[in-house]
Amino acid sequence: MSEVSIERGRLPVAPPSERRSPLYRFLPSRSNPWRRPVMLETITWLYLLWSILPVGLAVLFSFNAGRSRTAWQGFSLRWYFIDPAGSVWNDPTLRDALFQTLKLAVITTVIAVPIGVIFAIGVDRWRGRLPAVFNFQMLVSFVIPEIIIGVALLLVFTQLTTFIPLGTPAQVIGLVTFQLSFPVVIVRARLLSIGGQYEEAAMDLGASPIQAVRRVLLPMLWPAIFASAVLVFADVIDDFVIVRALSAELSSETMSVKIYNGARSTATPALNALATIMLVISIVAVAIGFLVYRRMTRDDNLGGGAALDQFAAQL
Repeated sequence: MSEVSIERGRLPVAPPSERRSPLYRFLPSRSNPWRRPVMLETITWLYLLWSILPVGLAVLFSFNAGRSRTAWQGFSLRWYFIDPAGSVWNDPTLRDALFQTLKLAVITTVIAVPIGVIFAIGVDRWRGRLPAVFNFQMLVSFVIPEIIIGVALLLVFTQLTTFIPLGTPAQVIGLVTFQLSFPVVIVRARLLSIGGQYEEAAMDLGASPIQAVRRVLLPMLWPAIFASAVLVFADVIDDFVIVRALSAELSSETMSVKIYNGARSTATPALNALATIMLVISIVAVAIGFLVYRRMTRDDNLGGGAALDQFAAQL
């Protein structure tokens, strides 16, 4: 028994090769605890193939040279920008859907994330029954199906707030309402791990409550804020229910709505190209967010002690 094991109060554990009985090789596969999990691996690979194969086929036929979406006729970028009338870039309806999707994603992210951060800080610092009610109300979007929220917002905009027209204004308000819970949950989780000691230390050094939040707390919340922004942006890209319920004219339809409407009629591989663009934008946004998040969490300047030291040095 090693001294380290004695000091820690634990008995040493022999490596698996020493713990195995010499007879384990002759045990049936179901009785061998060290067997390879073949069944779990098989189920995992089948699930991945079932999930990825249809998407891969849709992406593949977006590069089809012909109009068929089932028979391969050669590789081409025709349906992205080469075809003078049917490609994504040259078809006004598809191009407008692409720009409308990106516009809604950016505007919703810019509005929902700051409101969610302020809401999360307020609910976390505010004690009592009333903030608990507000917190429960904010989490309603996780429980209520999106179709109910979309129909309810449609009734609100058409019956009560008729001064807000359907289309981009109504879509932005509806998406902000639905996406607000994501930054609140992410930022509150970060706040629970941080605690309130850094703000208290900053106020002991002479900072006002607003200065403590702005110069000490917010630098520590940047990873959670950035992660919530990426999540909201990627989720708005493929949102369908709310944007379709609150759309008005054709110019307010997004990529997901165009793909749904086109798939029910005589469609060309241009819809596959549009779906591929939507998929690439989401993957790139998530990948960049993941890399930047890892970089931010490794940065020593994000630590609470570093932020507090920097604030104290500026006094």
